[in-house]
Amino acid sequence: MSLPSPRSIPNILSIAGTDPTGGAGIQADLKSFAAHRGYGMCVVTALVAQNTQGVRGIHLPPASFLRAQLDAVSDDVALDAIKIGMLGTEEIITTVAEWLDALGLSGDHDDAGIRPVLVLDPVMVATSGDRLLDAAAESALIHFLHRADLITPNVPELALLAGTEPATDPAGLISQARTVADAHQVVVLAKGGHLDDASAKEFVVDTLVYPEQSGARQEEEQFLSPRIHTQNTHGTGCSVSAALATLAARGHSWSTALPVVKDWMTAALQDSERLDVGKGHGPIQHFAQLWR
Repeated sequence: MSLPSPRSIPNILSIAGTDPTGGAGIQADLKSFAAHRGYGMCVVTALVAQNTQGVRGIHLPPASFLRAQLDAVSDDVALDAIKIGMLGTEEIITTVAEWLDALGLSGDHDDAGIRPVLVLDPVMVATSGDRLLDAAAESALIHFLHRADLITPNVPELALLAGTEPATDPAGLISQARTVADAHQVVVLAKGGHLDDASAKEFVVDTLVYPEQSGARQEEEQFLSPRIHTQNTHGTGCSVSAALATLAARGHSWSTALPVVKDWMTAALQDSERLDVGKGHGPIQHFAQLWR
């Protein structure tokens, strides 16, 4: 993980797909950056025709244009953190990896001596359980993981990365997270939001799992928050990873950033009922704490 940004307002880049209704993807990322006092930028990997009821179509810009977007940002702007969401295809994953490698962002430091924080939300499996990537793209994304400082998979995505069936309780989730953390030397946020065991009905338990290094592992840290019963959960995964990236750029450790983000998400879910956006799973209220 990098040193905190020398800028009072860090520059945060989202590399992800779009959501025309504003609840997920780069639109959610930009709101999350702003809610945590970061300056947000975005590079579009996919134009998605979707709303609160589902996805209707996806248009992928050419990989050459994706690289042009990435170069346009990095040629001009010093980046303090990068949040990566939907990548979609093997070619897109390879393009982003080559850009990171060309900048030296997969190493310890950039030319200014500060390595941007990299948070990856591995968009691989929908909440419904449907696989979102073909086999080649899944393999490419798995080989991409070591570049990240933190990954934030949902329950089925963590199972896919660990090569097993989805966990049904916190212990199983943590075991899978250890496997992935060790294999790719990355911190894993094991999110309990999709678990349906008895304890999960009242609370959501998220766990930071660290990779084993030199025969030792930093102690895992668990964080509880009340479960908010609402159908307005569209974009929660995108928003959490974007918020964590912003706070990390401002100098927080993962263990100090996560409780801040969980309190923010609780308020965002509670206040989502004040919004009237769509007929399906609506968005969270990213600025609940600010607007109260």
